Amino acid sequence: MALLRTLGCLLLVVPLSLHAASPKVSEFKLDNGMKLLVQEDHRAPVAVTQVWYKVGASYEHGGITGISHMLEHMMFKGTKKHPPGEFSRIISANGGSENAFTGDDYTAYFQTLEKSRLPVSFEMEADRMRNLKLLPDEFAKEQQVVLEERRLRTDDQPRAKLGEQFNAVAFSNSPYRNPVIGWPDDVSRLTVVDLAAWYQSWYAPNNATVVVVGDVNPAEVYKLAQKHFGPLKPSQLPVVKPQAEIEQTGLRRITVKAPAKLPYVAMGYKTPVLHGVAEEWEPYALEVAAGVLDGGNSARLESRLVRGQQIAASVGAGYDLYARMPSLLMIEGTPVQTKTAADLEKSLLEEVRLLRDEPVTAEELDRVKAQVLANKVFERDSIFNQAMQLGTAETVGLGWQKVDEFVDKINAVTPQQVQQVAKKYLTEDRLSIGHLDPQPIPEGQIAPEDRAPVGGDHVR
Repeated sequence: MALLRTLGCLLLVVPLSLHAASPKVSEFKLDNGMKLLVQEDHRAPVAVTQVWYKVGASYEHGGITGISHMLEHMMFKGTKKHPPGEFSRIISANGGSENAFTGDDYTAYFQTLEKSRLPVSFEMEADRMRNLKLLPDEFAKEQQVVLEERRLRTDDQPRAKLGEQFNAVAFSNSPYRNPVIGWPDDVSRLTVVDLAAWYQSWYAPNNATVVVVGDVNPAEVYKLAQKHFGPLKPSQLPVVKPQAEIEQTGLRRITVKAPAKLPYVAMGYKTPVLHGVAEEWEPYALEVAAGVLDGGNSARLESRLVRGQQIAASVGAGYDLYARMPSLLMIEGTPVQTKTAADLEKSLLEEVRLLRDEPVTAEELDRVKAQVLANKVFERDSIFNQAMQLGTAETVGLGWQKVDEFVDKINAVTPQQVQQVAKKYLTEDRLSIGHLDPQPIPEGQIAPEDRAPVGGDHVR
């Protein structure tokens, strides 16, 4: 839940602007409604392709939770032209790598290839955009794979289990209350017919954005996209009904008991995001507030609760202003062995109270702003991350242009604005608190904290 932030001291002296270094994005739109974004980066003869669909867990309704993630798995199981496993084999044979991920607000598929192999990526992605073959035998096998993934990544992981149940309590009717991987009963009851209907509804060129970043020529990429994606017919997309969260009128709590070594505390405040917000500066001020709390060793939570008072073994805070619907500013932590979850909760609430009652200092604000710039500089080292930023902003309905506005908007945030959003949104009536109550670990079993991390494609 924590948003990780890093800062190089040297970058504190870098002017807080990226205008001179901002790479150009070329935008195209095919006749069938598909959008193409191309960003040149000629440092290496490589190209990243990402195909983003405007559908994810937040588009799902009760009874079919997890269907977007399940369909993501099935997208690797063959088309009329290519048998199961052929997609990955061809990408590998061309020296590339590929995978996919499902989130609340999108599903995306990506490949990294040598630039001359871009036609291979486009041909394969265009094929499975409209010609997926959902084989019952393959579906039955993959359904068990997803249920096992759920068991390993959620049911057997105490913090993940708390996070899942926490969201179900924090949100009353927003679809963000449902896990991306789906509730187990829903996943086990999905059928090939369900997936076929979901695929036909959402997988269409007029619901997709293709992002290409790398050593490419935009005009040539557009011509290639016209060749492979241009012939695909658009669909009549379903109307996405708003699912506005009802007003919260008091503190919400949940305790989850599970075998674990240490307790854990999660706190979430309902907050607006850029999409649909009335005052655009507010999400940026909330981003700064999260940075004041958790932004390296000198941030408040780390310096005061870990090193200073020695109440927490680890702490973090995070906020995603790029979600499609109002979300949460999260604060979390693990107490040291001599302290309880209640002790840590009290200290975390005190830090939030100080944000409400006192303006942040100029020094703190400068640190957060320098850190934002540092993160942006580091992100541009990765063409994959550059594509991720463009695809995310475009797919949640903000437009890719918001990516280039981020640093300037953060730089414009004032101490008064940080205090203002803290007073408005970081209040008890918008707060949910979750505690992990550690239970004895069965004899002969490895503690969840000591297990090797579980890989996979599923992200939230």
